[in-house]
Amino acid sequence: METSAPARALSQFVLKLHSRCDLACDHCYVYEHADTSWKTRVRATPDEVFERVAARIAEHAAAHRLAAVQVVFHGGEPLLAGPARIRRAAEALRRALDGVCALELGIQTNAVLLDERFCDVFDEFGISVGVSLDGGRAENDRHRRFADGRGSYDRVVASLGLLREPRYRHLYGGLLCTIDVANDPLAVYEALMALEPPRIDFLLPHATHDAPPARPGGARAPYAEWLLTVHRRWAAEGRPVPVRVFDSVRRMLRGGSSLVESIGTDPVDLVVIETDGTFEQADSLKTAYDGAPATGMDVFAHSLDEVAAHPGIAARRQGKEGLCDECRRCPVVDVCGGGLYAHRYRTGTGFENPSAYCGDLMELILGIRDAEETERENPVSTASGRQPQSSLTEDQIDQLAAGYGDAATVAALAAEQLDITRGLLTAVWERAPRDGRTAAVWRVLAEVDEAAPEALDEVLAHPYVRPWARHCLETGGDGGADVAGLAEFAAAVVVRAAGRYGASVRVPVRDGAVRLPGLGRVLVGAPDGEDADVTATADGFSVSAAGGTVRIDVHDPGDARWHPVRRVGPAGWSVALEDTDPYRDAHQWPLVPRQDEAEVKAWHEDLVAAWDFLGRELPRYVPGLAAGLGTVTPLVPPGDGSDVSGAARQAFGAVGIARPAAPDTLALLVAHEFQHLKLGAVLDLMDLYDPEDTRLFHAPWRPDPRPLEGLLQGTYAHVAVAEYWRALARRGVPEAAAPFARWTRETAEAVDRLAGSGSLTPLGKRFADGMAGTVAPWLSELNGV
Repeated sequence: METSAPARALSQFVLKLHSRCDLACDHCYVYEHADTSWKTRVRATPDEVFERVAARIAEHAAAHRLAAVQVVFHGGEPLLAGPARIRRAAEALRRALDGVCALELGIQTNAVLLDERFCDVFDEFGISVGVSLDGGRAENDRHRRFADGRGSYDRVVASLGLLREPRYRHLYGGLLCTIDVANDPLAVYEALMALEPPRIDFLLPHATHDAPPARPGGARAPYAEWLLTVHRRWAAEGRPVPVRVFDSVRRMLRGGSSLVESIGTDPVDLVVIETDGTFEQADSLKTAYDGAPATGMDVFAHSLDEVAAHPGIAARRQGKEGLCDECRRCPVVDVCGGGLYAHRYRTGTGFENPSAYCGDLMELILGIRDAEETERENPVSTASGRQPQSSLTEDQIDQLAAGYGDAATVAALAAEQLDITRGLLTAVWERAPRDGRTAAVWRVLAEVDEAAPEALDEVLAHPYVRPWARHCLETGGDGGADVAGLAEFAAAVVVRAAGRYGASVRVPVRDGAVRLPGLGRVLVGAPDGEDADVTATADGFSVSAAGGTVRIDVHDPGDARWHPVRRVGPAGWSVALEDTDPYRDAHQWPLVPRQDEAEVKAWHEDLVAAWDFLGRELPRYVPGLAAGLGTVTPLVPPGDGSDVSGAARQAFGAVGIARPAAPDTLALLVAHEFQHLKLGAVLDLMDLYDPEDTRLFHAPWRPDPRPLEGLLQGTYAHVAVAEYWRALARRGVPEAAAPFARWTRETAEAVDRLAGSGSLTPLGKRFADGMAGTVAPWLSELNGV
């Protein structure tokens, strides 16, 4: 066989479970467009096809050392295969890929037949469920109807109600909506959002130059305008759920990768397996001409390497080089990528054409680009008067800009951080192996979120959840550690939800202990790799492992096997002294091991005294500190007697400190590091500077030049440092006068340097003005004005 490109690994597979459908949608590309191959297909996929598919994928994954593969069950309507057949398909894949690579399973369905029998199978195998729905009743039933003309909306929404129940919520993968420009875009968006999807995707109806898309009234780019109308609402609401087409354009505009096949120049590594075991190219090609997706290969006679070398599949992996001349000359080609391959078809020239949606794609990309630029240039000019991604009020932004922030302001930052952590936790789950263990852990988290949401929030607010999640996502790993961490979090949530939710969670033993993030760890005497069952009790919890059962009374810390996170400090500001979490190593300085009781007592006494100092001398910082700083992580004191502290952008709510000699110094370190945490949280929500500015700037307090964000962070933190020395100087401490003068003048100089950089956004200038306004009276004091 001739090939146009060397074979490359395939990692995404669409496995057809049934070739027929229980709906008669008039926009369906399988039955209503050019291809007619469905008429000769076997209806339900036989078991021997499942076995051969699984073997082929395992063979391919092993040969190419793939870390993971994704298999999506499809149709026709895959639920027509029945729960038993779906189970056999999942079992065959799981069995073949065990020990080879991670397997992610999904299913795309119209959900008409979805019931508990199917959901239980999906739960067992961790199968994510995507549902096709085109909006509300009127919009959906315009096309998605039964053969007798009845609409499908009510049946689908009832099924979605099942998926939204706590026991199955973790299976809900999202909604897929095919656009009809005759439908009101906002009515469609609102109807979809009302069903609480974890994500949404909008699909352009399949069309070619031979069968072009409908353009009512001869409009030039009606699909772009439809999507941009939705985009404006979605952006104004703070992007409440991922929308794959919008997110893909935004990522591509920033030089990232696409999330969808229809946008971008990323190579496509997908193949379809029909019910009879034949390999086909992308299903969308069925809209081009009869037989367009065919490869002439099947699972019984051909390997996936052979399929990957097929000219049609190779053609979709050539990036810009595989596009026509007109596309290659286009200014948005790096984002558009020529659109969906099938949409380029024209009789006579084949796929060597721009997309039938070329004008729409151009307008969509430019519209999103312009909206992004407007948002960066004027981040608080939305209809609500706020930055779209932020819940902060104008007054709260001004408080933060000045260097402060009351309890409500910092609580709003903490709530935004919690949302980010929830998103990261979901991302870790999506990367974890799709098996019964992962599904069981996620089911517990989903059910607790319904029964006792504050318990889940308390665990997710633990500062070192986010470093753990980012570690999982950045290192990739083998997936097993991700599941272990998820299980640990689920166990901690169950313990916190005692009395409101009852369940046991199986947790792997690591380093001879079971870790409960934010609570502590239990030494269980079992070898690493063994499992322990964590169960909440009336007065604590129990941990059962091979070495026996440990029963912990949370009110009695006397058990040597229980290493709780201890709380220290005054009644108005009790903080966790974190010396158990392995992910607390986020402060760029060595950690101390478990603190003895004498050291814990010393921390308590010094924090009480430091809090007293803050309340007397730096009262404007106290409400925010009380609302946002809940964890102190002890660091190793340096040998030269200097002071060491640190804050991590990814660990909001925690500071690392080597306990200094004097409580007043501890107050300074706490205030200084919390400034970094506040500004880091702001930067997670708002653009204060142009990230494209790569220049280095001199900070008066450092010998080495700093990037703009480093200068901004240092300046913001030194507002508190200058105010600390001002407080001591006003108290008459002789050695405070010189540091007060130094830090005030250097902070003011740094603010001027920021303001003169030319790279601050309007909101960034607001922060520079706010800091300048705070420091100005102190300069007047120094100058005797």
